[in-house]
Amino acid sequence: LNGLCPPVSTVVLVCALLSLFSLSHACPKECNCNSNTKVVDCRGRGLYDIPRRLHPDTQELYLQDNRIRGLGSMAFREIPLVRILDLSNNSITSVSPTALLGLRTLQHLSLAYNSLRELDKRLLGPIRSLSHLDLSHNSLWGFPGAIGDSLRNLSHLGLAHNRLTRLDRSLLEALTHLDSLTLRSNPWRCDCQLMGLKLWLETYLFKGGVVDEVLCSQPEDMKDKDLQKVPYQLFHTCMTTSYHYLFANIHHLENERLLRGAGGGGGGLPECEPKQRHRPVNLRHAIATVIITGVVCGIVFLMMLVAAVYGCAYAAIMAKYQRELKKNEELAAAQRADHAKADEKEPLENAIA
Repeated sequence: LNGLCPPVSTVVLVCALLSLFSLSHACPKECNCNSNTKVVDCRGRGLYDIPRRLHPDTQELYLQDNRIRGLGSMAFREIPLVRILDLSNNSITSVSPTALLGLRTLQHLSLAYNSLRELDKRLLGPIRSLSHLDLSHNSLWGFPGAIGDSLRNLSHLGLAHNRLTRLDRSLLEALTHLDSLTLRSNPWRCDCQLMGLKLWLETYLFKGGVVDEVLCSQPEDMKDKDLQKVPYQLFHTCMTTSYHYLFANIHHLENERLLRGAGGGGGGLPECEPKQRHRPVNLRHAIATVIITGVVCGIVFLMMLVAAVYGCAYAAIMAKYQRELKKNEELAAAQRADHAKADEKEPLENAIA
């Protein structure tokens, strides 16, 4: 029996190691943990930092309503499988570009109700599974366009209650799966730089997207006006430099219509073609403006062409007239000279006779 059983010292050592391993990943004393659902709840515990010794199988971590002020490099390296991370209502002012490194399965991230002023474009680079991002109620003054490549699977983006004055259209166009967007309570400056956002909103709403509102703060004559309802005529100074945005928008809408028409169920044509959704009024006005401008420019061009042809014809006729007039004058002068010689010769002949 003694030969079959391991020594007592070995059993004690193994038990000690297992106990140590279990303690190293025990639930932090500041949190409540559910081993079945793999949820760690650390809400409202007055934490100043991310708790340590989190179990590596953690899938949901709730840290809202604490006093966390910053996120360092690889702050969540202990929980690489986390899917939901809620850091709302803290005092976060800085986030390291590598704070979320390793979280390749993260789907839901909330940094709302903090004091963020900017985000590094590298922050969400390693994450491709993110579907919900809430950055509302911060102090963001800009949103890097390059970050859009990391948000292609995003379905909800919250940017309300920040300090945004404009938003890069290239960023929004990268969010091909976006279903809802919040933009209210930002000091939007409704000038030529916001033309791209207005045109993108037309396409987004046409495709069935949901957005709250974009109220202008500047200039003064547009204050408190909803950008979606501002007529394109007020952007007339921008139209000459923004036609390519409009035509790209129209082309995109036409492609969407064709794709919907070709995408019938089971590869066949549907029995009834779905009724086309009406284009927003502002878009129709913009198209009419472009058509009218094109017609006017065409008429002006034709008038200039006619004037040029008339001018050339008139110049040719006048040149020919001048040449003929000069030729006639030279001929008349020659005839007068001949008559003069004849008159001088006649008296001389009479005198000789």
